Parts: sequence; C-alpha cells; structure tokens
Amino acid sequence: MRIIKMVLVLLLAVTGSAMAQAKKGTLATAKIKVPSVQCNMCKDAIQRYFLKEEGVKSMVVDVKKKEATVKYYTDRTNIENIKTAIANVGYDADDVTANEDSYNDLPKCCKKPEDGGGPVQKKH
Repeated sequence: MRIIKMVLVLLLAVTGSAMAQAKKGTLATAKIKVPSVQCNMCKDAIQRYFLKEEGVKSMVVDVKKKEATVKYYTDRTNIENIKTAIANVGYDADDVTANEDSYNDLPKCCKKPEDGGGPVQKKH
C-alpha cells in the first residue's frame, strides 16, 4: 500500500510539473510602423522571418498602411526585440532604423524611393 501511495505522489508531481511548463505567458498585440515597406516582397520577407522568431505567435504586415501587427508572448520576447528583428531584416520599425547591411541586401523594389527603390512603375 505504501508503494502505491508513493507512485501516486510521484505521478502527481510529474503531472503538475508538466502542466506548469505548458502554461504560456500573456499574449500581447502591438502595431509597429514600418514606413520603409514598399511591396509584397517586403511583406513576405518580414513575415517569413518571424515564422522562426522565439515568442512571436503571428506577424501580419499591411503594405498600404505601412504597419505590422504582431502577436507575441510577453514571457518570451518584448516589443523592442521585435522592432530590432524587423530592423535586422532591413526595414525601419517605429524608432529603430534598419540594419544598414541588411537594407543594402534588399531587392531594389524594397528600398526607399530616395534610394531609387519603391514599387515598379508600369510604363504606358
């Protein structure tokens, strides 16, 4: 009988520990201005990068509004880390300037108009 009690206590301890680890942090949503986003290639590059970013549940970029909406777990990341990650892809994010090397590696259409970029204009 004593062995059965010890096994039950052990099972409860393991189950409780697993349940505590499964609990996720608070899910937060933030909107970040991405003024240098020019086209769907920009959108795809940012969203694809965030598929593997720790703590980010989703990232949706609106090219027309030049805005990114991100859902993230507050116990795994924060808004400053997310802005820095966007900058590391090569795009400005609110008050964080794009990483220069990453920006230089972007396709021409994804660069700022003052740098000769922007959406491709069709000639009539």
